[in-house]
Order: sequence, then structure tokens, then C-alpha cells
Amino acid sequence: MPHQVEPVGYVRSCFKEKFAIPRQPALAPAARGVLELLPPFDNGDAVQGLEQVSHVWLLFLFHQALEATPRLKVRPPRLGGNRSMGVFATRATHRPNGIGQSVVRLERVEPGRLYLSGIDLLDGTPVLDIKPYVPYADAVAGARNSMAAEAPGLIQVGWAAEALASAHAHSERLGEPLVALIEQCLAQDPRPAYQTPTPERRYGVRLWDVEVRWHYPQAGVIQVLGVA
Repeated sequence: MPHQVEPVGYVRSCFKEKFAIPRQPALAPAARGVLELLPPFDNGDAVQGLEQVSHVWLLFLFHQALEATPRLKVRPPRLGGNRSMGVFATRATHRPNGIGQSVVRLERVEPGRLYLSGIDLLDGTPVLDIKPYVPYADAVAGARNSMAAEAPGLIQVGWAAEALASAHAHSERLGEPLVALIEQCLAQDPRPAYQTPTPERRYGVRLWDVEVRWHYPQAGVIQVLGVA
């Protein structure tokens, strides 16, 4: 029998576009957001007890990647974006029902709002459910995934002096760790793995209400050119 699922809330995130979002949660601890709960879950009764929890599971919709025709195989970024793999062997955004899951840090709880960090969710993401992280059950000793045994390697991030000064100013205005957020996201090299960067090519992304621009002056190095 068909069953309709409704969001319990929406995430207000530092990530305003898909580009440069970390490919897994916790890779950018400075990435913050607020989960705003919808009625009737905006009542404090729904979150009573969560103050005892450090992390939560979020089940959500990849709302900008929903597709009418399911994919059986996908090309995950972790494999360079040019190798196919069965959809159920990956965490690619192209899911049969568009459902994603992330473990995120719970910084603060208020009636109707959960303050989060280490997120990997786009602004406006619909959240379907929230579950407390249970360390003894969720951290599986001896678990393995040979395709992703370790976190991706990081690349060096440098700054143009004016860009760094501007980032600090915006960080103070926003009350957010913007410099750390930029460094943590860019160090994971957000460009498509199959794309060879050149010093002339410029990249950009919006974090909070700030536009960040960078390029690759040499292999394995990013330089932030502007923050405005």
C-alpha cells in the first residue's frame, strides 16, 4: 500500500548550493546549520531528552536530486566520477527514493530548533526523521568498506591577503567560523575528480551569504582569491 512521508522540519544551512558540500558528514566540523521543526514537532515535548545526546542521525531527502526513473548504477565521486557501481553500494545522491542519512553533532536544543555542526546538507533540505546516535550500537567494531577505508586526502589551502582579511571580517559579522569552514571544505578539493584544473580557471561557491572564489595555482594547491 502506498505510504506518504512528510518532513518533520527543514535545515537552514551554511551551504547554499551543492558545489563544495563535503561528501560525508563530520569532514567539515565548522559547517553549521539549524534544523527548524514543523508543527506538531516544534513543541518542546518532541525534543525532550535530546539534551543528553551529542550526535543525531538525520534521515532526509536529496530534494534537488529527485528523479522519476531509478538508477541501478551510479558514478560515485569517491571513485573519480568515471567508474560505475551499483547504487546500493554507494552513498551517491541519486537514490531510489531520494533518501539520505547523516550523523551530525548536536550543539544545542531548543523547542522547535536543533543547532547542528559537521553537517553535509544543503540549505532547505527536508528532514524526514531524527534519531539519537547510540555509540555502542552504531559504532561497529571491525566494520569495513574497502572502497572508502579512510577519509579522502586533503590538499593545501592558501589565501590571498585581502581574501583572508575579508573572510575574518565576514566571520565576525556572521558569528560563524567562516575561515575554518572555507579551509575545511576546499581542502577536500570540491572540483569534479575527472576535471584537470588550470591556474587560469576560477571556481566559486556561496557559503552563508558570502561568495568565495579560488583557483589552483599548481597541482595539489588551492588559493582563495576573494571572499565578498
